[in-house]
Amino acid sequence: MSDNITPLASLSLTHVYYNPNDPLSHLCAFLALVPQALCVVYATLLWSTREAEVLLMFLGQLTCELINFVLKRLIKEERPKHVISTGGKGYGMPSSHAQFAVFWAVALGLFLMVRHRPPRSHIKKGQMQKEKAEGKEGPALVDVPRRYKEGGLRAVNAHLEAYSHTPWSWAQRAVVSLAAGVVAVLVAWSRIYLGYHTPKQVLAGSAAGAVSAVAWFAVTYMVRETGLLAWGLEFPVARWLRIRDLVVEEDLCQAGWEKWEERRILALSKLKEKNK
Repeated sequence: MSDNITPLASLSLTHVYYNPNDPLSHLCAFLALVPQALCVVYATLLWSTREAEVLLMFLGQLTCELINFVLKRLIKEERPKHVISTGGKGYGMPSSHAQFAVFWAVALGLFLMVRHRPPRSHIKKGQMQKEKAEGKEGPALVDVPRRYKEGGLRAVNAHLEAYSHTPWSWAQRAVVSLAAGVVAVLVAWSRIYLGYHTPKQVLAGSAAGAVSAVAWFAVTYMVRETGLLAWGLEFPVARWLRIRDLVVEEDLCQAGWEKWEERRILALSKLKEKNK
């Protein structure tokens, strides 16, 4: 009877070997899950925003994974021997984790630093003139103590509200892009530390991810410039799914807030008229 039992297999998607006595090895095991976490983020953003730019970036990420799949089967370079002996499967050149993470980091950086141009029209004109006279790009957290001295908690509240609804400056976008790059480097390094890849395989994956991201950015630029994206958004399926293209030139959080503020002010004005 026992001879007919089918041996169980491990789902290698999240199956990571690490040294439980090494804190760095434990950290690397979590870093190995970054690609899966990013896929969840992509799916969540697609569902919640229906943004064409998010869809394009996700399609580029999947294309990058397909390129990795093809490259591994063309090169056919094995993983380090000790990984194979412990049950590691698949080819090792190039590293898919490194390629995935670097593509994401470079693509995000290109979007934030090159493509994303949010307007500042939601900042009040008087406030913009005052900031310009003070030589500032916008409200800053370092100004909170000064605002408190000038007008107390009410002034601080107004200042923090203006800060939270100000689109990211160039410097802020650069910091976020740099942070994404650091995450990608850590993911790539973790593959070497855990022994799943050689340094050469990780460097090859990183290079493939960076090149793929730049190439995909160029492709999406042409898609936008030639009008193909606008044409595609007119398809019934795109309209049925409510796909829109706002994030390139609009701060989505601010846009939603402005709609809420208009509705709230209108409701308050109606309530005041009713109580007169």
